[in-house]
Amino acid sequence: METVTISTKFQVVIPKSIREKLGLMPGQKVQAFAYGDRIEFLPLRPARELRGVLRGLDTTFTRDREDRV
Repeated sequence: METVTISTKFQVVIPKSIREKLGLMPGQKVQAFAYGDRIEFLPLRPARELRGVLRGLDTTFTRDREDRV
């Protein structure tokens, strides 16, 4: 787990280990969501890059109502 500091301009730096793991690049866009009491960032990817990403996904579990955004 990494700790970041919010600047006076409300900016944060994504730690290098996370940037490398997710393959994030400078200037790349991300979507920000408030989910409960946390912030989540989802990298925006071209649709072509997402092809096959859900292959093999286990859909046999039941989701809680709170899982819906």
